[in-house]
Amino acid sequence: MSRFWSDHLVDLTPYVAGEQPKNVTDLLKLNTNEHPYGPSPKALEAIKLAANDNLRLYPDNESIRLRAAIAQLHGLDSKQVFVGNGSDEVLAHIFNGLFRRSGRALLMPDITYSFYRTYCTLYQVPVQLAPLADDFSIRVSDYTQSHGAEPAGIIFSNPNAPTGMAMPLADIRAIAAANPDIPVVVDEAYVDFGAESAIALLKEHDNIVVVHTLSKSRSLAGLRIGFAVADPQIIQGLNRVKDSFNSYPLDSVAQAAAVASIEDTAYFEQMCRAVIDARTQLTAQLIGLGFQVLPSMANFVFARHPEYDAAALAQALREQNILLRHFKQPRIDQFLRITVGTPEDCERLCNSLVKIIKKTH
Repeated sequence: MSRFWSDHLVDLTPYVAGEQPKNVTDLLKLNTNEHPYGPSPKALEAIKLAANDNLRLYPDNESIRLRAAIAQLHGLDSKQVFVGNGSDEVLAHIFNGLFRRSGRALLMPDITYSFYRTYCTLYQVPVQLAPLADDFSIRVSDYTQSHGAEPAGIIFSNPNAPTGMAMPLADIRAIAAANPDIPVVVDEAYVDFGAESAIALLKEHDNIVVVHTLSKSRSLAGLRIGFAVADPQIIQGLNRVKDSFNSYPLDSVAQAAAVASIEDTAYFEQMCRAVIDARTQLTAQLIGLGFQVLPSMANFVFARHPEYDAAALAQALREQNILLRHFKQPRIDQFLRITVGTPEDCERLCNSLVKIIKKTH
């Protein structure tokens, strides 16, 4: 702690990202939900073309081509699209621009993306937690019934993180309809791996905000590209925040790669199918080893073994250069979040688990 810090830093607990080891040979990294396959070849070509003398110029601060590509993909108007430096920055602007409402609390699940609580502390937004059901699903009634004092807004991930479980559109529609005067933010970082997108509900409900990232299904985590889609008036508010913070959040190379990736529909669908198929196989393999695996619609699975401590399993795998994500949070401290890799990656993981289980018996 430094005497030069601003007052609010004392109470701020930063988000802890997944470990990114350096210089480890033969490392199998299944801890940060990165795509097992590379970006679209067309995106890589766009990066090469964008890396030219024009980098001396500032990028398009309105990201016109990128916003148009996103709008066309989802049947929207460009005025409904907001882009940022990864979905985390987009979420930060949402917290700052939509949830700071005279001390009213933000309603969210007790188990979800942990960055939400960090943003609440950073932007001084009180939190109201709705516990997940015993099966780790989101109870719709917690968001449709009277909350006493009206919350500042509602946010949840769909599929949820770190469980991977998804809600049907009917449930999201019910939540939005029950809360017409507050923003309902649906964080869809993993939606392309089998869930339904709430973007389809924007025409019905002007309070829905949907957040996407190109880090997961588009395999562009290294470029940091995210976006939100919503009613144009909500987007206007987010642009006010953005232009009061950083008018140039996306560089020229990132914008070019993002447009090319979005336009390469065939590659995108092929790679999503590969991950979904590998997830199905990995789930079956883990169940065969005695694990309980929650039903996932993401590019990861959330699993626990009734006979083995999750932290001990994670450490044993680490000793074999395999990284998974273990959370010490109550209710989920016996689960492991496992990124879906290639079929060969999944086979290596399961073979290692077999050896660990045999060794401990």
